[in-house]
This record gives sequence, structure tokens and C-alpha cells, in this order.
Amino acid sequence: MNASVSGARLVVFGYGNPSRGDDAIGPLLVERLTALQAARPDWPAVELLTDFQLQVEHAVDLQGRELALFIDAHMACAAPFVFSRLEAARDVSYTTHAMTPAALLYAYAQVYRQPPPPAFLLSVRGEHFELGDPLSPAAETHLDAAARLLEKLCMQPDGPAWQQYRSR
Repeated sequence: MNASVSGARLVVFGYGNPSRGDDAIGPLLVERLTALQAARPDWPAVELLTDFQLQVEHAVDLQGRELALFIDAHMACAAPFVFSRLEAARDVSYTTHAMTPAALLYAYAQVYRQPPPPAFLLSVRGEHFELGDPLSPAAETHLDAAARLLEKLCMQPDGPAWQQYRSR
């Protein structure tokens, strides 16, 4: 699902497999943002993207952006979520079909010979990731908390302002 907004300063990537229980958190949060984008006339221009996993081709989606936000379910982060700043980094996922956000930022810098836009990661705590699992009750609670943060972030798409929300 893609909600393309021409000239959007902010791009949001929600990734995960909706068929694997709590791994659906990223795409479900993008669905919520899509509904807000459609319902609120004051909503800023934000491009919303979902996929099962990040791939090198997603570097194209970073072009012309001033800010990027990645959303993923995480099995070991603190509940309800961890919000952190990302830096471009070559890691073991750099040459695989599924990449980390840091590796994607690194690939962007290599391909376009310029720094990637400032980027952040919202890791939302999940518990059950088996194929066919529904979203767990804990993940639903964490998703709700993350959605409240996402609304604030999207209404103020400014990297320095986002620093106040970083998890410590």
C-alpha cells in the first residue's frame, strides 16, 4: 500500500508481514496514518509506504526527502516502543534481499553520493510472530501508544523537534 503525496518532505516506511501476528505492527500503523491523512485537512504532506521488508530499491523513496521514519515490530525492545535516531551504516544486511534501515541509508549514500535525509526508527514491541497468529493483546496496546506518538511526529515533520521524543 502506498499513499503518495507529491512534494512530501517526510516519508514513512511501515514494514512487516501482516500474516505473522505482531509483525503486522508497521503496516497497521501506516494504515492508521493513511486514515488520519484522509480525514484531517490540516495533515501535512507525508508519503506513506508499506512493504514486507526493506530492500535496496527503497533508496529511491528517500530521494528529495527532508526526513524519513521507519516503523517495525521488535521482539526485544522495551514496551511499548523505542524511538531512536538512525545513522547510515554498512551491516550484514547490506548485500541481502532484506535490509536494516541503517543499511538502506548507507546504500542511499553510496548510490546518490550524498548524505541520506535525517532518519528515525520507531521499534514497537511485539510478542507473537508465528505465521497465522493474530495481533496479540499486548501488541494492540503498544500499537495504540505508538499511534499517538506518530500523530505528533507527522504533525511536526522536523528532525530536531523529534529529538525530544527519543527513548532514553
